[in-house]
Amino acid sequence: MMRTIHLLFLVSVVVFGTLGGCNGGQLTKNFYKKSCPLAEDIVKNIIWKHVANNSALPAKLLRMHFHDCFVRGCEGSVLLNSTANNTAEKDATPNLSLAGFDVIDEVKAQLETTCPGVVSCADILALSARDSVSFQFNKSMWKVWTGRRDGTVSLASEALASIPSPFSNFTTLKQDFADKGLNATDLVVLSGAHTIGVGHCNLFSNRLYNFTGKGDADPSLNSTYAAFLKTKCPSLSDNTTTVEMDPQSSLSFDSHYYTNLKLHQGLFQSDAALLTNDDASNIVDELRDSDDFFTEFAESMRRMGAIGVLTGSAGEIREKCSVVNS
Repeated sequence: MMRTIHLLFLVSVVVFGTLGGCNGGQLTKNFYKKSCPLAEDIVKNIIWKHVANNSALPAKLLRMHFHDCFVRGCEGSVLLNSTANNTAEKDATPNLSLAGFDVIDEVKAQLETTCPGVVSCADILALSARDSVSFQFNKSMWKVWTGRRDGTVSLASEALASIPSPFSNFTTLKQDFADKGLNATDLVVLSGAHTIGVGHCNLFSNRLYNFTGKGDADPSLNSTYAAFLKTKCPSLSDNTTTVEMDPQSSLSFDSHYYTNLKLHQGLFQSDAALLTNDDASNIVDELRDSDDFFTEFAESMRRMGAIGVLTGSAGEIREKCSVVNS
């Protein structure tokens, strides 16, 4: 089933030669080849420098890219600061734990020195997410098509409404992804990003205490794992402690997430939800193979990276990623 989906997708790319967003915009390979030929090298060099000193950065930049694309599309609205008259996406509850904005700003500053007014913050974020994950492998792990432009609107309320919740069931998650033009395969594949990074106790501790109102843990959670998590998160009120999303492997981008998931060691309800649908559970089985996971992840990232993109004369090229141009 997965292969059929991706063959159809590849045919569409061959026919049209570009990757389109939901608004009909088009991304291309090597968009900056003539206008800023060193752009992608500059991004990679700065990102790899930071990841070499901070192995937690890939999870942060990958999450930031996801959260950007699921609100208004991949147009950099998650990077905008709040103003006196507006609470921006980055100050919405799901985004309060985002980090890495300073790294994006450093990349943007260098690109503005090299090619003023050319490279968008939206493209910088898409490239940075890819490059941060790729550092571990010393090669690029997926293609990023470029040509995105930056949006000028950022609303915390839209982030709350659009970013998939870690408490969601499969039906809700599938609809969340369908709303963005992504399918159930993309849902399972992109959930594999949870192979790196950490989760805050308050986003899963409801699974540990009084889950069904009888003082019990979520029966779909491995009991040994639940006991371990209780030692990390001793109360429902803890919103500062973090736990690895992929135990013993949270700094390594691999297929271990799916192995743990089949052992009922998915941290969030949204992880466990992938096993409640037969087709999704079968895809989880396939993705335990690293090569399959890397191939599928590359495809789904390319599809996600095209959500709602602004191209051509739409939007703007921000001078600073945190503020709209004056």
